[in-house]
Amino acid sequence: MDGGVHSSLQRLQAAVEEQVLGKRGVVELALICVLTGGHLLLEDVPGVGKTTLGLALARALGGSFARLQFTSDLLPSDILGASVLDPSGTDGPQLRFRAGPIFANVVLADELNRTPPRTQSALLEAMNEGQVSADGETRRLPSPFLVIATQNPFELYGTWPLPDAQLDRFLLRTSMGYPDRESERAVLRGDARRAAARTTDAAIGPDQLAALRDTCSNLRVHAEVEDYILDIVAATRASSALVRGVSTRGAEALARAARGLALLRGRDHVLPDDVRQMARPALAHRVQARAEGASGAPGGAERAIEAVLSGVRAPV
Repeated sequence: MDGGVHSSLQRLQAAVEEQVLGKRGVVELALICVLTGGHLLLEDVPGVGKTTLGLALARALGGSFARLQFTSDLLPSDILGASVLDPSGTDGPQLRFRAGPIFANVVLADELNRTPPRTQSALLEAMNEGQVSADGETRRLPSPFLVIATQNPFELYGTWPLPDAQLDRFLLRTSMGYPDRESERAVLRGDARRAAARTTDAAIGPDQLAALRDTCSNLRVHAEVEDYILDIVAATRASSALVRGVSTRGAEALARAARGLALLRGRDHVLPDDVRQMARPALAHRVQARAEGASGAPGGAERAIEAVLSGVRAPV
C-alpha cells in the first residue's frame, strides 16, 4: 500500500478513536462506510456514544455535521428542505430553496424508526444516489455523504419498522454496546475532550479522502475469494432458518465491506477472513430468520448468518 494512503488512514482512525473511547470495532465499521461510500445503522439503547461517533467522523473529515431527531410528526421537507418566499429579491419576492439538514457530510438520523414510512422514504434517494429531488429539481449532496441512523431495538411502542428497501441502503449494521470500565471513567472526566471534538482540525483533506476511496475500490479480490462470497450468499438462499436469502446487492455490499476492512488492515488484497468478519454486519439486516416472525426477536438473523458461515468452506 502507498505510504501516503496508509498514513492518511492512520490519522483518520486515530482522530476518531480519540473521541470515541473503547469502541475500535465500531469505529472501524464506520470508517469502512466512509471508505466505500456506504451508510451505517446502529441499533442500541440511548446514551452510548452514537452522536459522539457522528460528530467525531465529521470533524476528522473536515466536514459538516447534522443531527435529525426523527419523530412521528416529522415531514420529508423537514429533512430535504423546501422553497420559501424571499421578499428581498432584486426583482421582487422570489421563491428560494432552503436546504434541509440532509445537506451535510455526516447526518445522524436519530431514532429513524420513530417516523412514518413516508418520511423514512425521504432518505432513500439521498442514501442511494447522493442527491435529493425537491420542488421539481434534483440537487447533489455534498461529498463525502454518510448517514448514521439509529434505532432502539428494545423500545417498540410508537415505532414503524424499517422496510426492506430502507434497510438495504445501509452497508453495515451493528451496535455500540457499553464501554469498558476505564473508557467509561475517561468519559466521566472528558469535558475538555468533548469540547475539543467540536474544534479539532481535520485529520485528512478532500484529496486524501479521494485517494483512500480510490485505493479501496481498486483492492484486489481474487477469484477464490469471490467464489467464497458467492457461496455464502447461495447458502443464505438455501438455508431453512431464513425466510429469504441475501440479494445481489447484499453480495456486492459484502465485497465492498471486505475491501474496506482489508484497507484498514494495511493490505492491497482481500482475504477470506475479511469476508468472514464482515458477513454478519453486512448481511444480517438483509435477511429474515424464521424464528424472528412478527415479533422481530433480536439475534435470529445473526445466528443464522453464523450458521451459514460455519457450513461454507473458506478457501485456503
